Amino acid sequence: MKTLPKIFAVLALTAASAIAQDIPTILKAADKFRMSADNLQVDTQVNVVNADGTPDKERRYKVFAQAGRKSLVLMQSPAEKGQKVLMLGDDFWLLMPDSQRPLRITPMQKLLGDASTGDIATMSWADDYSGTLVGEERCGGANPGAPQVPCLHLSLAATRKGVTYQRIELWLGKARFEPLKADLYVLSDKLAKQAIFVLDKPNAPTMVTEMVLSDQVNNHKTTHVRYLNRKERQVPQEWLNPMFLVRNPPLD
Repeated sequence: MKTLPKIFAVLALTAASAIAQDIPTILKAADKFRMSADNLQVDTQVNVVNADGTPDKERRYKVFAQAGRKSLVLMQSPAEKGQKVLMLGDDFWLLMPDSQRPLRITPMQKLLGDASTGDIATMSWADDYSGTLVGEERCGGANPGAPQVPCLHLSLAATRKGVTYQRIELWLGKARFEPLKADLYVLSDKLAKQAIFVLDKPNAPTMVTEMVLSDQVNNHKTTHVRYLNRKERQVPQEWLNPMFLVRNPPLD
């Protein structure tokens, strides 16, 4: 009987080793909760809430997330109408309707509140990060009344320069690998934001419907990034050319 604890310990180590070796597959599964196809149109609403709970600002964006680390963001609110953000790999451009030159920006460029360009335009952990298993924990997500569930705590390190965060501490549900929460660190390894992910069905989740970002540096406001609608859509190739976009063509 004294050998049973040793057997259980060996089994636990074997299971942890199997998980550690399969982290790329786990990250791909986690990505599916945010981006269900290689080419998507995602209608997105961003709301900023002050530290006292009062509403601040709201913006709408139409995001075309395309295969190969390409994204186009069309700003839909009256205050920003006609502005666009284009991401091609590590290169980001802001295109203004009254300018004939695309402006180089970084993925940390703020859009509204704590939602940066990279938060809206990029959605892949599997393509942009390598990961290690920190351990197994119990944790809960953002859904009210959701029970604590077994989670995998992964530490992700960026594998390319054009990402918004250099390090991410990510918690996924152990059974389905749905994202529950994340700590987001910038290049200086300073904790910039904390994110929690709201799921459509807490007991049998299929997609993330909202990402809630909490500022950890300055104003402690909360930014809600809501995914109002997703549908598969591959845009024409010229839409992903900054010199075409500066002509301010109609895009629909």
